[in-house]
Amino acid sequence: MAINRSELVAAVAEKAGTSQTAVNGVLDAVFDIFATSVAKGEKITIPGWLAVERTDRAARTGRNPQTGETIQIAAGHSVKLTAGSKLKAAVSNKK
Repeated sequence: MAINRSELVAAVAEKAGTSQTAVNGVLDAVFDIFATSVAKGEKITIPGWLAVERTDRAARTGRNPQTGETIQIAAGHSVKLTAGSKLKAAVSNKK
């Protein structure tokens, strides 16, 4: 079971008593800030709910599964999401 973006927008708009257009604009702005901040290496923390940060991946040696040939995989970046205490408590109470 998953909620897509339009369902999330509708639920937030109903709960907040505002329009779906306004909620959609806010979500776009939040995700834009997340993307630009994390891309710059800044950590975003919403206390109790979540933390988002960029992580570094070192260069490593891999293997081509089709040929078995070893290849060099370049260093790169990834994104790490960490659940906060309120989110963990909400999940553990649902059974």
